[in-house]
Amino acid sequence: MNNLDLNFLQFRLLDAIDILLVAIIIYYVYSLIRGTIAVNILLGISIIYIGYFLVQQAQMRLLSQILGGFISLGFIALIIVFQQEIRRFLLLLGKNASLQRNKAWWLFLFGKKEEINQNINRIKPILDACRSMQKSKTGALIVFSKYFEEQHFQNSGEILNASISKRLLESIFQKNSPLHDGAVIIAENKIKSASCILPLTENDRLPAHFGLRHRAGIGISEVSDVLAVIISEESGEIAYARQGKAKMKVSFSELERLLLRYL
Repeated sequence: MNNLDLNFLQFRLLDAIDILLVAIIIYYVYSLIRGTIAVNILLGISIIYIGYFLVQQAQMRLLSQILGGFISLGFIALIIVFQQEIRRFLLLLGKNASLQRNKAWWLFLFGKKEEINQNINRIKPILDACRSMQKSKTGALIVFSKYFEEQHFQNSGEILNASISKRLLESIFQKNSPLHDGAVIIAENKIKSASCILPLTENDRLPAHFGLRHRAGIGISEVSDVLAVIISEESGEIAYARQGKAKMKVSFSELERLLLRYL
């Protein structure tokens, strides 16, 4: 009787490292596409692959040839469809390769208190500007993005690349300012651009009182992993949009927690 081969049960240190690296890659990919339209695209591609496997097993020749033609170009199609996400993924790897920019080790050694204090100082001018514009009922749309995506922002607005300040935000959204129409994009701790035209949501179930600012904030949050803060020109009410959903009547304490969590 042949001896049972149990070599597959052997577990090496390199196997553990291999699993850890794959888990890290999956986590980074998920964090990049979470809350974006790329999730739906990936789901559609997965359905096609599953369908191809099923029609092959059922020996349905015509469908097998049609889906097989798509599968044969699958790698190239993935690069084309996910070119923006791939770019962001490579950018993330490049940033994390620098210990100066990646503060994970610093947080591990010294805790999160300093990081929290830095983030509070970063968002204070934004909160002060929102408080002032709420009192004066100045309409505003501020989009916070972890990455400056040229596809959505650069081609439709004026590039500023300026430091965040209360007075600058207020001056941009003043009615007489040539930049007050459209959105301000804040990314990488900079006011990257202003007067950006954003895609409007196609959701027809929104309340009738939602204006263009609210629909634009919801629209950009449907196609990108951003946080949009909206100040109503009629009532001064603050709202935010995230992952295609909007929340109205946001307090400043809630807005502060939201920005800290997003950052």
